[in-house]
Amino acid sequence: MLSISNIAVHFGQRTLFENLDLFIGLRERVGLVGRNGAGKSTLLKIIAGVNPPSTGTVTMPKGSKVGYLPQEMDHNEDATILEEASSAFIEVQDLETRLEQITKELGERTDYESIEYGRLIEELTTTNERIDILGGASQEEQVQRILQGLGFVPEDMGRKMSEFSGGWKMRVELAKLLLASPELLLLDEPTNHLDLESIEWLEGFLLQSSSSILLISHDRAFLDNLTTRTIEITPIKLFDFKSSFTKYQVWREEERMRQEQAYKNQQKYIEDTEVLINKFRAKKNKAAFAQSLIKKLDKLERIEVDAMDKADIRFRFPSAPRSGKVSIEASNLSKSYDGKPVFEGLDFILARQQKVALVGKNGAGKTTLTRIFMGLASHSGDLTIGHNVDIGYYAQNQAEELDGELTVYETLDDVAVGEIRKRLRSILGAFLFSGEDADKKVKVLSGGEKARLALCKLLLHPYNLLILDEPTNHLDIRAKGVLKEALQAFDGTLIVVSHDRDFLNSLTELVYEVKPNGLKQYIGDIKQFLHEKHANSIRAYESEKGVNIPTPQAKHTSEKRVNTNKNNDGISNKESYRARKELERQERKDQNRFKKLEGIISEKETALKSLDAEIAALGTDDRAKMTELSYQYETVQNELSNAMEEWSLLGEKLI
Repeated sequence: MLSISNIAVHFGQRTLFENLDLFIGLRERVGLVGRNGAGKSTLLKIIAGVNPPSTGTVTMPKGSKVGYLPQEMDHNEDATILEEASSAFIEVQDLETRLEQITKELGERTDYESIEYGRLIEELTTTNERIDILGGASQEEQVQRILQGLGFVPEDMGRKMSEFSGGWKMRVELAKLLLASPELLLLDEPTNHLDLESIEWLEGFLLQSSSSILLISHDRAFLDNLTTRTIEITPIKLFDFKSSFTKYQVWREEERMRQEQAYKNQQKYIEDTEVLINKFRAKKNKAAFAQSLIKKLDKLERIEVDAMDKADIRFRFPSAPRSGKVSIEASNLSKSYDGKPVFEGLDFILARQQKVALVGKNGAGKTTLTRIFMGLASHSGDLTIGHNVDIGYYAQNQAEELDGELTVYETLDDVAVGEIRKRLRSILGAFLFSGEDADKKVKVLSGGEKARLALCKLLLHPYNLLILDEPTNHLDIRAKGVLKEALQAFDGTLIVVSHDRDFLNSLTELVYEVKPNGLKQYIGDIKQFLHEKHANSIRAYESEKGVNIPTPQAKHTSEKRVNTNKNNDGISNKESYRARKELERQERKDQNRFKKLEGIISEKETALKSLDAEIAALGTDDRAKMTELSYQYETVQNELSNAMEEWSLLGEKLI
């Protein structure tokens, strides 16, 4: 599908990466990971044709389309949401125009046996097929479905792009890509401005997509749920492993440990051999033996251990001064903009040292609520901040609010007071701003570096309540892990707004969903919240459709009824016995199928490993064989996916 050969990128004397080779097959879903600044976005721009490489080539099959979602983009501000999303079908519109021309020309011609007439018939067929593939017959339905999946409501469709924030405009661009059905999708942080529901919807959509996908994301859960292959760009080399990100990390660490052990063994062998050489080289009758050992060492292929970038942010939040038992208490809070309510009747109480997550759809009012807590937004209703509560606030756009003309050091020096000013450079070093980095101007920093600097400012004062609004935006996976550990160790009170499932997991003890009619509380972390939300959705669907799936308790009760003369529906023991036997027969059938599927899955996984080895062994010039193996790989991968899906459904049924 995509072949990259010997790609290199140089910026003056600096080399971002070089000698980079890569092949992505049909329908592969690949996660592209690496530190901020490693070159991930640069590589996507090269593949998309936005930027040229310093050296090397990018090859794709003729006629293949590439869909590219960058982090920053221009928009048609005057178009409505529906018009802009529908522009994805420009190809369909052009094809339909051409279809009319062909039909008209065929109606006027009589040279039915000519080559030209045959070519027109052939073009008519391929044009119709392409329109069907692109969903030309159901364009508006597709547009509405995808826009609503990404969080838009029917009332938004006629509103202009200029009325929406950058995050919502990005969703429209994402919708256009999904509607265009390109052969290759390049996605650079697609979840940055999505809420939890939209992220889960996007996951499901991409899992069913026929496009090959190359994805950059710092959302571990999104990567793990979607990708089947991980590629890491490092300054040393490119690492490529057929698995999701978490499994890749385990493999990477195990591989490094194996290398270190092999390196130690080899070094021991070299040292022992050099001892023998030094012992015998001066003896005439052993000189030839010593020379043979020297030649063996010269020919020995030296093992190198892959260098790992172990530079990490290192910090802990200062100990929280003691506050009153209640940090925040709100009663009947309401907020509206231009007469349109955001939420109303909201009640909230936050105890000292509690850690809670605020979640909800974009536009539900999460950020507005945090600003109300900070006294930065007006409201109606009662709000009380507890005794001796000192709030540290990280706004969603905190990184962008930094003064670009100040240096990194000056940014902290301007707000630091007291003894901590003597430790500013060591604090910056803990956030990976060491040496000359501290003297860089803020305006030249990357998004991730600005986010780190904004977080660093929170350490300059010992707050006892932290309110963090999307603190993980622009942070890479390792930096997010360090921030999460620091928040888990924080002995104060925490309110965090985030859509990152992996970050929220095990961080908070309560989840509050912000809804138009107030807050709904869920006890537990984000996993419990999502589980309960899904269960509620299933129950709502059953109620709407009139379906009634018995609970385990109800099932147990119904089994007890068999021992009575008749059940509540008037069914006799005999009829009930037959029904029970039929259920048992079906259960045995399901269990047999379940075991058979386990064998099929194992067989398909073995076949994929074998194909992986064949593909890896091929040279880049053997394109015909590479294509053949790619088709085989896609077929087996689809069979494995279908078997896994059936196995999963049966497993749930048998529980």
